[in-house]
Amino acid sequence: MTDESATDIGSLSFEAALEELEAIVRKLETGEAPLDESIDLYTRGDKLRAQCEARLKAAKARIDKIQLDSDGKPTGVEPLDPA
Repeated sequence: MTDESATDIGSLSFEAALEELEAIVRKLETGEAPLDESIDLYTRGDKLRAQCEARLKAAKARIDKIQLDSDGKPTGVEPLDPA
């Protein structure tokens, strides 16, 4: 994998990265790819998984900052998971 493909993954939306990851998983599960291609697919899939995870963490961080009053209006910041 090149730096260009890592940049390419970084520019994908969550939905696009997840869709590509699902396609890679399906292809690997069928066993239709030769070994070298399977290794490349696995490597790209791992990068896509990391991208999806990072996007989800960023979204959760944004949500965690919202605190609502009794009328449902944002009033401040507080984590959703106070753990």
